[in-house]
Amino acid sequence: MTTELLSRITVFVVLCLAQALVLNHIHLFGVATPLLYVYMVLQFRRSYPRWAILLWCFLLGVVIDTFSNTPGVAAASLTFVGVLQPYYFELFLPQDAPEDMKPSLRNMGILKYLCYSSVLVVIFCLLFFTLETFNFFNWLQWIECVGGSTLLTLIFIITIEIVRKK
Repeated sequence: MTTELLSRITVFVVLCLAQALVLNHIHLFGVATPLLYVYMVLQFRRSYPRWAILLWCFLLGVVIDTFSNTPGVAAASLTFVGVLQPYYFELFLPQDAPEDMKPSLRNMGILKYLCYSSVLVVIFCLLFFTLETFNFFNWLQWIECVGGSTLLTLIFIITIEIVRKK
């Protein structure tokens, strides 16, 4: 086993435990729940195989769905973001970027990383809460959930990146 695989398994387990034991119980103002496990999807390097990204995203989603009682919602949302991630990450890379470049605050800079992560987190939250509610009768609460959870998740992700940078 390579160190990258062990590292990814460790991140997988830590994010699943953190989400299931702590973050699922945070409901700021009754609408905002941090969905930090999307952070794993944001961290795939440039040359990582696309089939492996989809496999990791689907497995992470299934585990989160099991612990969060959201059957298929996280798996579908994460898999969709996993499909978009490699193509979207390419938009932020310079022409001479190395093949094994990982998206991070250090490698991309604050503005590019914030734009990269915020768009993927918004797409994830939109899909997640759309599939979870599956109707638009209470569209104001749906918008509050998407906006609040996106903002809270981005705050957590940027905080982790700043701590990792030092």
